[in-house]
Amino acid sequence: MAEYNRSDLDTPYVKQRRNPFKIDDDAVGAYAEKVARFFGTGSYLMWQTVFVVLWIILNMGVFAFQWDPYPFILLNLAFSTQAAYAAPLILLAQNRQEDRDRISLNEDRRRAFETKADTEFTTRELAGLRLAIGELVTRDYLRHELEDVQNMLERLEAKLDDEAAARIALMHALNDTGHEDLSDPIQGDLAEEHKHDH
Repeated sequence: MAEYNRSDLDTPYVKQRRNPFKIDDDAVGAYAEKVARFFGTGSYLMWQTVFVVLWIILNMGVFAFQWDPYPFILLNLAFSTQAAYAAPLILLAQNRQEDRDRISLNEDRRRAFETKADTEFTTRELAGLRLAIGELVTRDYLRHELEDVQNMLERLEAKLDDEAAARIALMHALNDTGHEDLSDPIQGDLAEEHKHDH
């Protein structure tokens, strides 16, 4: 059996006694699994059948030497001994398989938990991205807004050009009629007008 692991809470802790005869449980378990697998094969049944038939033929009086006459008590004793050892070997092999299955199950649970956590994280990230994309400006909307701003700037530029042309035409018309230059007063002109008023 596998060693006790404190993380396996479903397995009760059994205090192990000190044994003066040290036996490698792993080696015995591996041997038990090999024997149990061999017991479950067709070749084992074939060889055992051949052995039993030969035993019976040799002890039925065909030959002069009969070491186990009918009712074949020695053969029955051999089968009983075989069954007495086969059952514990099969149980030991089953225990090792159960240990492997439990470890595999715990590993599957751990992987399933990690997969679930990864899936939940990915779902949260996708939800956050959807919300962020919903608040972002799309390319078409930005292009439309930029076209509106460009049209507005073109209209303003056209109005400024028209206003500048109208002022230039007005100034030429006033110069042609002999009026003084009506350009915007500068700071010095304003100061002189203020002195004349006083």
